[in-house]
Amino acid sequence: MTIPRQLPNAITIVRILCAPVFVWLLLADGGTDGALRWWAGALFIVAIATDGIDGYLARRYEIVTDLGKLLDPIADKVLTGCAFVALSILGELPAWVVVLVLVRELGITMHRLVVATDHVVAAAWMGKLKTVAQAVALSLALLPLWTVVGEWIHVVNTVAMTIAVLLTVASGVDYVVTAFRSRRVQSA
Repeated sequence: MTIPRQLPNAITIVRILCAPVFVWLLLADGGTDGALRWWAGALFIVAIATDGIDGYLARRYEIVTDLGKLLDPIADKVLTGCAFVALSILGELPAWVVVLVLVRELGITMHRLVVATDHVVAAAWMGKLKTVAQAVALSLALLPLWTVVGEWIHVVNTVAMTIAVLLTVASGVDYVVTAFRSRRVQSA
């Protein structure tokens, strides 16, 4: 089977374009627990889950590109960043959490863009684990599951978000340490 060479990159771009639609759905009715919130949560889950699809296709059909390596983590950051900001706007997530996450995400993205002229920095395992943890925590926070299963789900949401934030910080530190060591080895 042959697939178009740019299909994985096209999927990644569609993921980025889903972000404003998802935010609009979430904020349109003030974050109430109605149909728009369910749609917003579902769109976020589908968009973030396709991360595995574009990567799988690129590796499976040996059509991995530098553009894809660069855009894929950006798509994740756009989706998750929009979700963090929207949840903060709704008053469901403290602003300091959003600032912490965004500083880490923007800092690493900027570094990746700066060094992209020399080489593309693909996501490390800890960064991928962080993205999965964020996706799970944000999905739990976005979907109004408390209307179906009860208020106890807020405890699960809090634990999942705490793990996601801790992994965000840890993976950021790991990235900086790895980049520093790599620079030191290159200059030696």
